[in-house]
Amino acid sequence: MCEKKTITFVSEHLLTFIKSFIKRSLKMKNIKFTDRQIEIMEAATLRIDQFGIQELTIKNLAADLGLSEAALYRHFKSKNDIMLGLLSYFILEMKERIAAIISQEGNTPTEQLKAIFASQLKTFLKKPAIVSVIFSEGIFQFNKELSEKVSTMMELMQTHISTIIKKGQKEGIYRELIGPATITTIIMGSMRMTVLKWKLSGHHSDLIKDGNTVLNGLLKMIEK
Repeated sequence: MCEKKTITFVSEHLLTFIKSFIKRSLKMKNIKFTDRQIEIMEAATLRIDQFGIQELTIKNLAADLGLSEAALYRHFKSKNDIMLGLLSYFILEMKERIAAIISQEGNTPTEQLKAIFASQLKTFLKKPAIVSVIFSEGIFQFNKELSEKVSTMMELMQTHISTIIKKGQKEGIYRELIGPATITTIIMGSMRMTVLKWKLSGHHSDLIKDGNTVLNGLLKMIEK
């Protein structure tokens, strides 16, 4: 018989952070959700964080919340709908963070790149559940909507990073031997590997330190 996995004690700080994040994301887009739907998304985030995305099922969520499966289905049509909502919130929040960084005047391309990735890594550190979702390629390849959401997130980062690299090359800060698109792919691929290493370590490796080391090394390679 399989051991039933239930959500254990979670700090009040984490619960407060998740709740404020979801409500802030909803406010950004003026999206209307019921209190029960927000409660379900909070529970989904906690379950992914503790057990991984494979343990996110309607049955498990219903048990976590003390609801029947039928009651939960009245609020969300499927597990995929819940994950689509979570991804949408993450994307909205990421847009806000990156826009705020880019809007700051006087920063060099290098400073902008460091600020963007520092912000991204800190967000992953605070919300490790999003990493579990993003790295679940096995689920996304069979679901077009989820795949498109993750692609949107990646394209958002690619566009901003490539634009900054192009600006740096135009200003004579970065070498032009390799094009912006290729440099962007190298940087994002390297940072993705760093995040994956952190995830596989059970979040025990130093994500911020490792990320900074990788990014600084890559920047030295392209700087003149």
